[in-house]
Amino acid sequence: MKASQIARTYMTIWGVALPALLLSACNAPEPAAPETEETSTPVDLNPVPAEETDIESTSILRSDMDARPIADPPLEPLKVTIGFGEGGSELGEDAKSKIQQIIDSEQFGEGGPIVLRGHSDSSGSDEANIRASRRRAEAVGDMLEELGANSDRIKIIALGEQNPIEPNAMPDGEPNEEGRAANRRVEITVEVPPEEEADDTAPLVGEDEAGEPNPAADTSVTR
Repeated sequence: MKASQIARTYMTIWGVALPALLLSACNAPEPAAPETEETSTPVDLNPVPAEETDIESTSILRSDMDARPIADPPLEPLKVTIGFGEGGSELGEDAKSKIQQIIDSEQFGEGGPIVLRGHSDSSGSDEANIRASRRRAEAVGDMLEELGANSDRIKIIALGEQNPIEPNAMPDGEPNEEGRAANRRVEITVEVPPEEEADDTAPLVGEDEAGEPNPAADTSVTR
């Protein structure tokens, strides 16, 4: 085949193929746009199970704790001091008021012993001071009895000048009048009876009231 013929053949083929290629390019689908990266969501490293979120909070304290009664503290003895600053054994208004408070006290109502300790200053002899301290204690005891105290409950102790609470004399030896007035006094103590103890006479397990073995009692021990 001649060169001129070959050239015409190729031209014919391209004349047919080129329009087909152009048409194919026009009908080709457009390339899809690149997908944008979605924002990442934080991951909870300690997820709470769904069933746990519905559980109501419960207190660890027992509901009956507040209902338990609180025991009262034990009653302490009552101690009162009545002064006789002017000397003698006559009760003043302040002394009578204190004695009435004793009668009205819870300790007095318990029925325990009442101890009266009489005191004096050191201005007289030992015997005279003992007598003076006793008269003061007796004056207090008499009024307690008038207000309802049983004489069997009252105990009087005359101490004279033995237990001063203030110096009876100054460092230079002169009388300490204020100290001596303070020492003329009666100290009152209303004791509180001890709490009743458990009855030790109750029969033990395995014994009857006479202390003899009780055959009906089960004394076996399970280990």
